[in-house]
Amino acid sequence: MPAGQATDHSPSTMDSALWIRRYHPSPDSRVRLVCFPHAGGSASFYFPVSAALTPGVEVHAVQYPGRQDRRAEQPVESISALADAVTEVVRPLTDRPLAFFGHSLGAILGYEVALRLEAAGAPPLVRFFASGRRAPSRYRPETVSDRDDQAILAELRLLSGTNGDVLGDPELVQMILPAVRSDFLAIERYRHTSGQRLSCPVVSLIGDVDPRVDEDEARAWAAHTTGGYRLRIFPGGHFYLVDQAASVIQEVSTELSAALKSS
Repeated sequence: MPAGQATDHSPSTMDSALWIRRYHPSPDSRVRLVCFPHAGGSASFYFPVSAALTPGVEVHAVQYPGRQDRRAEQPVESISALADAVTEVVRPLTDRPLAFFGHSLGAILGYEVALRLEAAGAPPLVRFFASGRRAPSRYRPETVSDRDDQAILAELRLLSGTNGDVLGDPELVQMILPAVRSDFLAIERYRHTSGQRLSCPVVSLIGDVDPRVDEDEARAWAAHTTGGYRLRIFPGGHFYLVDQAASVIQEVSTELSAALKSS
Protein backbone atom coordinates (compact mmCIF):
# COMPACT_ATOMS: atom_id res chain seq x y z
CA MET A 1 0.00 0.00 0.00
CA PRO A 2 1.50 3.40 -0.90
CA ALA A 3 2.65 5.47 2.05
CA GLY A 4 0.02 7.89 3.25
CA GLN A 5 -2.89 6.06 1.67
CA ALA A 6 -5.82 5.99 4.06
CA THR A 7 -7.10 2.70 5.38
CA ASP A 8 -10.50 2.17 6.97
CA HIS A 9 -9.95 0.17 10.15
CA SER A 10 -13.56 0.36 11.29
CA PRO A 11 -15.23 -2.88 12.45
CA SER A 12 -17.57 -2.82 9.45
CA THR A 13 -14.64 -3.45 7.13
CA MET A 14 -12.36 -5.54 9.34
CA ASP A 15 -13.02 -9.12 10.37
CA SER A 16 -12.21 -9.60 14.05
CA ALA A 17 -9.97 -12.52 13.05
CA LEU A 18 -7.56 -9.92 11.64
CA TRP A 19 -7.31 -8.19 14.99
CA ILE A 20 -7.21 -11.10 17.44
CA ARG A 21 -4.94 -14.15 17.61
CA ARG A 22 -6.18 -17.04 19.73
CA TYR A 23 -3.26 -19.45 19.65
CA HIS A 24 -4.69 -21.98 22.12
CA PRO A 25 -8.50 -21.95 22.02
CA SER A 26 -9.88 -22.86 25.44
CA PRO A 27 -13.67 -22.74 25.24
CA ASP A 28 -14.03 -24.04 28.80
CA SER A 29 -11.69 -21.51 30.38
CA ARG A 30 -13.09 -19.46 33.26
CA VAL A 31 -11.45 -16.20 32.18
CA ARG A 32 -10.12 -14.52 29.05
CA LEU A 33 -6.94 -12.44 28.94
CA VAL A 34 -6.55 -9.92 26.12
CA CYS A 35 -2.90 -8.99 25.53
CA PHE A 36 -1.77 -5.73 23.89
CA PRO A 37 1.74 -5.58 22.31
CA HIS A 38 4.35 -2.85 22.73
CA ALA A 39 5.39 -0.30 20.09
CA GLY A 40 6.57 -2.21 17.04
CA GLY A 41 5.36 -5.44 18.62
CA SER A 42 3.00 -8.08 17.31
CA ALA A 43 0.55 -10.62 18.66
CA SER A 44 3.10 -13.44 18.49
CA PHE A 45 5.01 -11.83 21.38
CA TYR A 46 2.33 -13.36 23.61
CA PHE A 47 2.40 -16.88 22.17
CA PRO A 48 4.44 -18.18 25.15
CA VAL A 49 1.96 -16.56 27.55
CA SER A 50 -0.93 -18.28 25.80
CA ALA A 51 0.87 -21.63 25.90
CA ALA A 52 1.65 -21.27 29.61
CA LEU A 53 -1.84 -20.21 30.74
CA THR A 54 -3.99 -22.58 28.67
CA PRO A 55 -6.45 -24.18 29.33
CA GLY A 56 -7.41 -22.29 32.48
CA VAL A 57 -7.03 -18.89 30.82
CA GLU A 58 -7.82 -18.25 27.17
CA VAL A 59 -5.39 -15.67 25.78
CA HIS A 60 -6.43 -13.33 22.97
CA ALA A 61 -3.49 -11.37 21.54
CA VAL A 62 -4.19 -8.19 19.58
CA GLN A 63 -2.58 -7.82 16.14
CA TYR A 64 -2.17 -4.20 15.09
CA PRO A 65 -2.25 -3.15 11.41
CA GLY A 66 1.12 -2.83 9.69
CA ARG A 67 2.94 -5.91 10.99
CA GLN A 68 3.40 -9.61 10.25
CA ASP A 69 0.37 -10.85 8.30
CA ARG A 70 -1.09 -7.30 8.35
CA ARG A 71 2.06 -5.55 7.12
CA ALA A 72 0.38 -4.45 3.87
CA GLU A 73 -2.04 -2.31 5.91
CA GLN A 74 -1.29 1.27 6.90
CA PRO A 75 -0.29 1.48 10.60
CA VAL A 76 -2.54 3.56 12.86
CA GLU A 77 -0.92 6.73 14.23
CA SER A 78 -3.52 7.49 16.91
CA ILE A 79 -4.08 5.65 20.20
CA SER A 80 -7.67 6.89 20.19
CA ALA A 81 -8.43 5.54 16.71
CA LEU A 82 -6.74 2.25 17.50
CA ALA A 83 -8.68 1.96 20.78
CA ASP A 84 -11.98 2.60 19.00
CA ALA A 85 -11.34 -0.23 16.55
CA VAL A 86 -10.04 -2.70 19.15
CA THR A 87 -12.97 -2.00 21.47
CA GLU A 88 -15.41 -3.21 18.84
CA VAL A 89 -13.62 -6.52 18.29
CA VAL A 90 -13.09 -7.10 22.01
CA ARG A 91 -16.66 -6.28 23.02
CA PRO A 92 -18.01 -9.81 22.23
CA LEU A 93 -15.46 -11.27 24.67
CA THR A 94 -17.14 -9.60 27.65
CA ASP A 95 -19.64 -12.44 28.05
CA ARG A 96 -17.01 -14.14 30.24
CA PRO A 97 -14.73 -12.68 32.97
CA LEU A 98 -12.15 -10.59 31.14
CA ALA A 99 -8.70 -9.23 31.98
CA PHE A 100 -6.21 -7.12 30.03
CA PHE A 101 -2.41 -7.23 29.91
CA GLY A 102 -0.60 -4.48 28.04
CA HIS A 103 3.12 -3.81 27.78
CA SER A 104 4.47 -0.28 27.20
CA LEU A 105 2.30 1.29 24.45
CA GLY A 106 0.01 -1.72 24.92
CA ALA A 107 -0.70 -0.69 28.52
CA ILE A 108 -2.01 2.71 27.40
CA LEU A 109 -4.01 1.18 24.56
CA GLY A 110 -5.49 -1.42 26.91
CA TYR A 111 -6.42 1.31 29.37
CA GLU A 112 -8.27 3.26 26.67
CA VAL A 113 -10.10 0.14 25.48
CA ALA A 114 -11.09 -0.71 29.05
CA LEU A 115 -12.48 2.80 29.56
CA ARG A 116 -14.54 2.48 26.39
CA LEU A 117 -15.93 -0.90 27.40
CA GLU A 118 -16.98 0.39 30.82
CA ALA A 119 -18.58 3.46 29.25
CA ALA A 120 -20.58 1.16 26.97
CA GLY A 121 -21.91 -0.77 29.97
CA ALA A 122 -19.69 -3.83 29.85
CA PRO A 123 -18.76 -5.49 33.17
CA PRO A 124 -15.50 -4.15 34.62
CA LEU A 125 -12.37 -6.15 33.94
CA VAL A 126 -11.40 -8.57 36.68
CA ARG A 127 -7.79 -7.30 36.41
CA PHE A 128 -5.84 -4.79 34.36
CA PHE A 129 -2.10 -5.46 34.11
CA ALA A 130 -0.09 -2.38 33.13
CA SER A 131 3.43 -3.51 32.25
CA GLY A 132 6.47 -1.34 31.59
CA ARG A 133 4.54 1.90 31.32
CA ARG A 134 4.07 5.00 33.41
CA ALA A 135 0.53 6.06 34.28
CA PRO A 136 -1.58 7.72 31.57
CA SER A 137 -1.29 11.08 33.35
CA ARG A 138 2.52 11.00 33.44
CA TYR A 139 4.31 12.34 30.37
CA ARG A 140 7.91 12.69 29.25
CA PRO A 141 9.10 14.75 26.28
CA GLU A 142 9.81 12.10 23.66
CA THR A 143 10.45 12.55 19.94
CA VAL A 144 11.61 9.13 18.75
CA SER A 145 9.17 9.23 15.83
CA ASP A 146 10.92 12.34 14.43
CA ARG A 147 14.34 10.72 14.31
CA ASP A 148 15.99 9.07 11.32
CA ASP A 149 15.96 5.32 10.84
CA GLN A 150 19.30 4.73 12.52
CA ALA A 151 18.22 6.65 15.62
CA ILE A 152 15.03 4.62 15.85
CA LEU A 153 17.07 1.42 15.58
CA ALA A 154 19.31 2.72 18.35
CA GLU A 155 16.23 3.24 20.53
CA LEU A 156 15.11 -0.34 19.88
CA ARG A 157 18.54 -1.61 20.84
CA LEU A 158 18.48 0.49 24.02
CA LEU A 159 15.15 -0.99 25.05
CA SER A 160 16.17 -4.50 23.89
CA GLY A 161 12.69 -5.32 22.69
CA THR A 162 13.59 -6.43 19.17
CA ASN A 163 15.56 -9.52 18.28
CA GLY A 164 19.16 -8.62 17.43
CA ASP A 165 19.07 -10.78 14.30
CA VAL A 166 16.17 -8.69 12.99
CA LEU A 167 17.98 -5.40 13.57
CA GLY A 168 20.99 -6.74 11.68
CA ASP A 169 18.97 -7.66 8.60
CA PRO A 170 18.43 -4.58 6.36
CA GLU A 171 15.46 -6.14 4.57
CA LEU A 172 13.66 -7.02 7.80
CA VAL A 173 14.45 -3.61 9.24
CA GLN A 174 12.79 -1.89 6.30
CA MET A 175 9.72 -4.08 6.84
CA ILE A 176 9.29 -3.20 10.51
CA LEU A 177 10.34 0.47 10.57
CA PRO A 178 7.04 1.98 9.29
CA ALA A 179 5.05 0.25 12.05
CA VAL A 180 7.63 1.13 14.70
CA ARG A 181 7.67 4.81 13.69
CA SER A 182 3.86 4.99 13.61
CA ASP A 183 3.59 3.37 17.03
CA PHE A 184 6.07 5.80 18.56
CA LEU A 185 4.17 8.69 16.97
CA ALA A 186 0.88 7.43 18.39
CA ILE A 187 2.16 7.10 21.94
CA GLU A 188 4.06 10.40 21.83
CA ARG A 189 0.89 12.23 20.79
CA TYR A 190 -1.27 10.53 23.41
CA ARG A 191 -2.89 12.56 26.17
CA HIS A 192 -5.37 11.06 28.58
CA THR A 193 -8.75 12.60 29.40
CA SER A 194 -8.67 14.02 32.92
CA GLY A 195 -11.26 12.63 35.31
CA GLN A 196 -11.68 9.23 33.68
CA ARG A 197 -10.96 6.22 35.88
CA LEU A 198 -11.36 2.48 35.66
CA SER A 199 -13.32 0.56 38.29
CA CYS A 200 -11.23 -2.62 38.13
CA PRO A 201 -8.09 -3.55 40.11
CA VAL A 202 -4.88 -2.42 38.41
CA VAL A 203 -1.57 -4.24 38.76
CA SER A 204 1.59 -2.45 37.60
CA LEU A 205 4.62 -4.52 36.63
CA ILE A 206 7.96 -2.87 35.89
CA GLY A 207 11.67 -3.66 35.68
CA ASP A 208 13.87 -2.13 38.35
CA VAL A 209 16.22 -0.53 35.80
CA ASP A 210 13.70 0.40 33.10
CA PRO A 211 14.86 3.68 31.46
CA ARG A 212 11.29 4.51 30.41
CA VAL A 213 9.38 4.22 33.70
CA ASP A 214 10.36 4.63 37.36
CA GLU A 215 8.57 3.51 40.50
CA ASP A 216 6.87 6.86 41.10
CA GLU A 217 5.52 6.99 37.55
CA ALA A 218 4.22 3.45 37.87
CA ARG A 219 2.54 4.09 41.22
CA ALA A 220 0.63 6.96 39.60
CA TRP A 221 -1.59 4.29 38.01
CA ALA A 222 -3.37 4.16 41.39
CA ALA A 223 -5.07 7.45 40.56
CA HIS A 224 -6.57 5.92 37.40
CA THR A 225 -8.79 3.36 39.08
CA THR A 226 -11.27 3.05 41.94
CA GLY A 227 -10.73 -0.71 42.12
CA GLY A 228 -7.45 -0.94 44.01
CA TYR A 229 -3.81 -0.99 42.97
CA ARG A 230 -0.67 -3.13 43.34
CA LEU A 231 2.90 -2.68 42.10
CA ARG A 232 5.30 -5.54 41.31
CA ILE A 233 8.93 -4.76 40.53
CA PHE A 234 11.07 -7.36 38.75
CA PRO A 235 14.78 -7.42 37.97
CA GLY A 236 15.47 -6.04 34.51
CA GLY A 237 14.95 -3.22 32.06
CA HIS A 238 12.11 -2.24 29.77
CA PHE A 239 11.67 -5.82 28.56
CA TYR A 240 12.12 -7.39 31.98
CA LEU A 241 9.19 -9.69 31.15
CA VAL A 242 11.28 -11.65 28.62
CA ASP A 243 13.93 -12.76 31.11
CA GLN A 244 11.40 -12.92 33.96
CA ALA A 245 8.71 -14.69 31.92
CA ALA A 246 8.04 -17.50 34.39
CA SER A 247 7.66 -15.09 37.32
CA VAL A 248 5.46 -12.70 35.36
CA ILE A 249 3.19 -15.48 34.13
CA GLN A 250 2.91 -16.82 37.68
CA GLU A 251 1.96 -13.34 38.90
CA VAL A 252 -0.76 -13.06 36.25
CA SER A 253 -2.06 -16.55 37.01
CA THR A 254 -2.19 -15.87 40.76
CA GLU A 255 -3.99 -12.56 40.29
CA LEU A 256 -6.57 -14.06 37.96
CA SER A 257 -7.22 -16.96 40.33
CA ALA A 258 -7.76 -14.51 43.18
CA ALA A 259 -10.10 -12.43 41.01
CA LEU A 260 -12.23 -15.44 40.15
CA LYS A 261 -12.46 -16.56 43.78
CA SER A 262 -13.68 -13.14 44.86
CA SER A 263 -16.23 -12.78 42.06
